[in-house]
Amino acid sequence: MKRLVAISMAALCAFALLSGCSSAPEVKRVDSSTTTDLSGYWNDTDVRIVCDSLIKECLDSPRVAQFQQKKGKLPVVIVGSFKNDSDEHIDTSIITNKMETAILNSGKADFVASKTERTDLRDERQEQQAFASEDTAKALANETGADYMLLGSVKTIVDKAGGKSTRTYFVYAQLVEIESNKFIWKGENSSIKKFIKTPSSKF
Repeated sequence: MKRLVAISMAALCAFALLSGCSSAPEVKRVDSSTTTDLSGYWNDTDVRIVCDSLIKECLDSPRVAQFQQKKGKLPVVIVGSFKNDSDEHIDTSIITNKMETAILNSGKADFVASKTERTDLRDERQEQQAFASEDTAKALANETGADYMLLGSVKTIVDKAGGKSTRTYFVYAQLVEIESNKFIWKGENSSIKKFIKTPSSKF
């Protein structure tokens, strides 16, 4: 009997120990505007800071305003390549999408579909010629041509010494006139600079 009790107690202790050492992650929801910097690498806060700055510069550009004054219509923009030339993985589509949305919602420019998106749209229009009714099928060769292309890149400069390092991000964006290849606006943001100290290093 005593042995049975001892085995039961050992089993309960083992269960309690295993429960306390659970490998399940602890999840806590935070506000999307909360600044979080766990690794020192590029994160959502950096995207917000950089894009807000560059978007304001772009929209305040006198040449963008002059287009509407001269042409009597909003400039049409298309998103080109936004390169990641940094030393880490950065999804640059998040940057371009945020900029595209903000500029479009400002009412100061119109955007047309990107190269990838246009392929799907053209396939759909082509199918409509054969399968949609005549009064609802969308015409071919009636796309809106873009006036400007939005391009950009992200670069980093890393300085290391022992267990300490600094990471500085340089984000560039520019509007280029498609017909003439002229730069209409260029912006740069290098305000993101981080000091990182590994646990083993001392000040």
